[in-house]
Amino acid sequence: MDPRAVQTPPPPAAADAGDEPRDARVVKEILHSVGLKEGDYEQAVAQQFLILAYRYAGGVLVDALAYADHAGRGASLDADDVRLAILSNATFFPQLPSREVPRSTIQSPAPATAAMPSSTLGIAPLLDAFFRRRFAAAGLVQETVPLDGGATTVHCWRFPPGAASEEDLPVLVLLHGFGPPATWQWFRQVGALSRRFRLVVPNLLFFGGSRTSGKERSEARQAEAVAQLIRAVVPSGGRVSVVGTSYGGFVAYHVARLLGADAVERVVIASSDLLKGDADDRALLRRGGADRVEDVMLPRTPEKMRRLMELAYHRPRRFAPGFVLRDLIQYLYTDNIEEKKELIQAITLGDKDKFQLTPLPQQVLVLWGENDQIFPIEKAFQVTRQLGATARLEILKNTGHMPQEEDAKRFNEALLNFLLPAPISSL
Repeated sequence: MDPRAVQTPPPPAAADAGDEPRDARVVKEILHSVGLKEGDYEQAVAQQFLILAYRYAGGVLVDALAYADHAGRGASLDADDVRLAILSNATFFPQLPSREVPRSTIQSPAPATAAMPSSTLGIAPLLDAFFRRRFAAAGLVQETVPLDGGATTVHCWRFPPGAASEEDLPVLVLLHGFGPPATWQWFRQVGALSRRFRLVVPNLLFFGGSRTSGKERSEARQAEAVAQLIRAVVPSGGRVSVVGTSYGGFVAYHVARLLGADAVERVVIASSDLLKGDADDRALLRRGGADRVEDVMLPRTPEKMRRLMELAYHRPRRFAPGFVLRDLIQYLYTDNIEEKKELIQAITLGDKDKFQLTPLPQQVLVLWGENDQIFPIEKAFQVTRQLGATARLEILKNTGHMPQEEDAKRFNEALLNFLLPAPISSL
């Protein structure tokens, strides 16, 4: 059999909704496993994933035939050829392996410390394109803003400069948490919020194209960069409100304190333990089955990725195959990995010599998922009390650490009711 004869078959077409092909149902389950429900995407997206799956399967067979031929068996495939071909999609051999490939090489996954190639064809790039499209559909444009004389650059999605029709809308800054870039964490918010705010959605330093040559890695340094960005893109004298989730909540607190009430009107701290200390880290490590916080927050294997999802979501996706998780790791958790470890290690919360949580002069909304396993719900009450009389707490039931994904409607309504003068009962 000539490997070149393996071709990509067309995706099957269903006669009607009741006759949906099994492969199409599997694709929808995969999309659901990463947070996308039917209605969030066009049907053409599912078709694209089907085509991708067929191309991937065809590519694996071509590679398997090449390994069989290299081993002197011609076109006679066995299971080890297929396993080796699948493995080669996660790690590269500098040359064809030995004709006698040890079985342990075939069955063992790549070491967790091995460098992973950047993904060019997989589920993650298609999801990334989908999320970017959601931002563009909300009227946002991309901009890379140089700061510190060019030593720092911050990539952001923002309201179009000079849009006269939006001049009367207030400015809202959304700060993402640790993990994927901003487009992955706020895609369920930008559509609803862009109708009532001029949005600025930056990628924090060392996420999504934002960089600095400086050595400071604390969340206070992140806040300085965000404050500089606000001054650069918001008209002089304009006030903003700031929303931060998880790690972004740490940064939002510092931004509010740094710029003061004259520049920052309202603050939302979502799923963000501003009182985090060593005991909290140890408890997280027990829940995550890891030795270091960076091992939990920067997964390097499908098993670690699955465990992080179980911690982050109240209802983890029931169908998350290993190849999907591996693709997500490869695409989202390999860039600036050392700098991100330094960001975790440089967090000043819990260090009383460097940080003291004091009340803010602004009105503050603390939003928390009832079933959060990253920062448990009891910390929400402690943080709210420490922030003082200007802070109030709202708990979102049946959600975990990612309420903006698990119940976007209630999360968005909570934001709008707090940030706008008149309550918004529904979207």
